[in-house]
Amino acid sequence: MKELLANVWSGLVTDENDKYYYIQKNGMTFSLAKSEGTEYSIGEFVEGFGYRNQKDQLRFTTKIPKVRQDHYAFATVVAQRKDLGVFVDIGLDDKEIVLSVDELPAMKELWPKKGDHVLVKIKVDEKERVWVTLAEDTHFKAMSRAANQEAMQNKDVKGLVYRVKLVGTYVLTDDFYIAFIHPSERDMEPRLGQEVSGRVIGVRPDGVLNLSLRPRGYEVIGDDAQMILTFLNNSEDGTIPFTDKSTPEDINARFAISKASFKRALGSLMKQGLIVQEDGMTKLVNKG
Repeated sequence: MKELLANVWSGLVTDENDKYYYIQKNGMTFSLAKSEGTEYSIGEFVEGFGYRNQKDQLRFTTKIPKVRQDHYAFATVVAQRKDLGVFVDIGLDDKEIVLSVDELPAMKELWPKKGDHVLVKIKVDEKERVWVTLAEDTHFKAMSRAANQEAMQNKDVKGLVYRVKLVGTYVLTDDFYIAFIHPSERDMEPRLGQEVSGRVIGVRPDGVLNLSLRPRGYEVIGDDAQMILTFLNNSEDGTIPFTDKSTPEDINARFAISKASFKRALGSLMKQGLIVQEDGMTKLVNKG
């Protein structure tokens, strides 16, 4: 029986009714829904995928899932059960399969959530229970390609978290590069199966990307600095008649902040090369 569960095989059509064809193999009978569309005759052989549905009924489908015992594919997470693991959808209408708690991170906040994706294949244990199991690191290496430093440096990339470890987070990017996120390059640890966006801050000799989830320096702009940039962008020539030499009273009257806050904001913008101060004016770089 075990060899017929969660496997692809050919069976004989032995009977039918209004809703189902009955497919037999090795003395076991599986039901194939007529709603799948194809018509069969009794005595005909049909290839498909055998499984037990949520009600423990033997079912057969010709819509063969990409996730199989001999084939890894991405599956969508549909639910969590804290004592069991997460349930994933592999494309069966009446069956979701469990990724065991034994394969998930110890911290439950790092478990995949509904809508996340995991790369898995099917396994059937000695009790004929069907599970999915995560792809090994070697599989990700085999399906990935080595990155080029010159081509990838500072590029924005998206990818899927496939491994969470104490040393950091491993990601498979949309372009099939492996990327590593050191804990210092993130504000919050991504969960398994989560899609993340980051930028390349380096490429290792083995072609693995070093990724940062932190924004670039010019993207980290405080509220005061952002307000000053807005004033500059809205001015006709990209200038304002204020500098770090302006009086506290003038600064407060125009921007409603202290001179110390104003100077910090100007310093941040100048450090990022966005503004300069000339002739008693603050000016946007490359404007006016």
